Amino acid sequence: MTEMDDMSVAAGTEQGPGVLSSERWRRLLPIAFITYSFAYLDRSNYSLGAAGGLKHALHISSSQSGLLGGLFFLGYFLFQVPAGDYAERRSVRSLIFWSLLAWAVFASLQGVLPSFGLLLVDRFLLGVVEAVVLPCMLVFLSHWFTRPERGRANTILILGNPVTLMWMSVISGYLIAATSYKWMFIIEGLPAIVWAFVFRALVADHPADAHWLPNGERKTIERALRAEEADTPEPANRWLLLRSPGVVILCAQYLLWSVGVYGFVFWLPTIVKALSHQGIGSTGALSAIPYAVAVVTMLACSQLSDHSGGRRGYVWPPLAIGAGAFLGLSLVGHGGFIVSFVLLIVAAAGMYAPYGPYFALIPELLPRASAGPAIGLINAFGALGGFGGTYLVGWFGGGTSAAFVFLAACVMASALLMFFVHRPEGAIGVRHLKETTPTGLAPAA
Repeated sequence: MTEMDDMSVAAGTEQGPGVLSSERWRRLLPIAFITYSFAYLDRSNYSLGAAGGLKHALHISSSQSGLLGGLFFLGYFLFQVPAGDYAERRSVRSLIFWSLLAWAVFASLQGVLPSFGLLLVDRFLLGVVEAVVLPCMLVFLSHWFTRPERGRANTILILGNPVTLMWMSVISGYLIAATSYKWMFIIEGLPAIVWAFVFRALVADHPADAHWLPNGERKTIERALRAEEADTPEPANRWLLLRSPGVVILCAQYLLWSVGVYGFVFWLPTIVKALSHQGIGSTGALSAIPYAVAVVTMLACSQLSDHSGGRRGYVWPPLAIGAGAFLGLSLVGHGGFIVSFVLLIVAAAGMYAPYGPYFALIPELLPRASAGPAIGLINAFGALGGFGGTYLVGWFGGGTSAAFVFLAACVMASALLMFFVHRPEGAIGVRHLKETTPTGLAPAA
C-alpha cells in the first residue's frame, strides 16, 4: 500500500466506513451475521416446535413449555462474564469454534429426547454453550471496527436475530408441516457443525493476525483502535468497575428490555395462531412479518446513530413506542386480528431498532479490557430477562391482556432507565473524552 493509500485509510477511519477499505466489512460482517444467525435459530426454533406438536406429544402444559423456553437463559446467564473475559484476553476464534460444535449437538437433541425432564437438561446445556456467542462477537467487532463504525457493525451482527426469526418462522413452520417437529430440530441443528470449521478457517482475532488485509490498512486500523483505547484508561481494578452504578443501571435496563423481547419472540407464533386461526405453516409465514419490519428499523436507527455520534437518543424512544404497542394489545385483546397484528409489528420494530446503538455505546463507555466482561455481565442480565419473559408470559397464560400489560411495563421501565445513563458533559462517541465520571463510566450519548 502506498503512502497516499495509507493517508486515505487514516482519513477513512475518522470519517467512517464509506472511505475506509470495505474488505473488513465484506469478509467479517457476513461471518458474524451467519454465526449469530445459527445461534439464534437453534435457541428460538423451540417456539415453533412447541406450537407444532412438541407440547402435545410430550403432554407439556403452557407453564412447562414456558419453563423449557426460559431454562435456556439460566444456562446462558452463568457463562456470559467468563465468555466476555476470555474473548477479550485470549481468543474469540477458538471459543466460538467449540461452541458451534456443542450447540449443534444439543439443538438437534431437542428433536429426539422423549421426556420433559431430559428436555430441561438439554435446554439448559444449550444455553451454556450459546452463552459465549453475543459477548464474544461484540468483543470481536470492537477489535476490528472503530467508534464511528460500530453502530452499523453491531447492527449487522444483531440482524442475525430478526432476520433469522423471519425466515425461521416460515421455513420451520413448513418443515414441521412436511415432516415433524422432530426433524425440524435435527435439520436446523446440524449445519452449525460445518459452519464451525468455516468460521475457524476465515476469522482472525485481531487485524495484526489477518494476512488477507493489506499491511498499510492493518497498521492504520491498529493505530486507530489503540488511540481509542487510550481515551479510556484502565482502572486499577477492572472488576470493581463492573459494580459501578453505571454498569448496574445498564444491567437492569437490559434485563427489562429482554423480558419484552423474549416474551414476544417465544410467544409470537402461539399468539398469531390464536388470533388468525391458521395452520402452523401460515402461522409461521405471518410471524415473519414483524421481524421483516424490525430489520428495516434496526438499519435506519443504527445509520442515524453512527451519523450523529449519539447513542442514548436512539435507544429509549423506540423502546417507549414498543411499550405503547404492548399496552395497545392489552386493550384490544382478541377483538380484531388486523389491529392486533399491526400492534405486534410496531412492538417488534420498537424493541429491535435500538440494538446497534446500544451495543455500540458500551465499548465507548468502558476501558478496552473491561468492555468484554461488562458486555458479558449486561448480556447475562439480559438472559435473566429472557427467562422471565418466556416463563412469566406463559404463567400469565400466553397472549392475554395481563401478559401484554406486564410486557409494556417492563419495556417502558427499560426506556426510562436510559435517562440515568446520560451524562451532561457530552458524548464520548463524538468528543472522545478521556475522563471518566464518578460512576466509573465515561459520559454517554
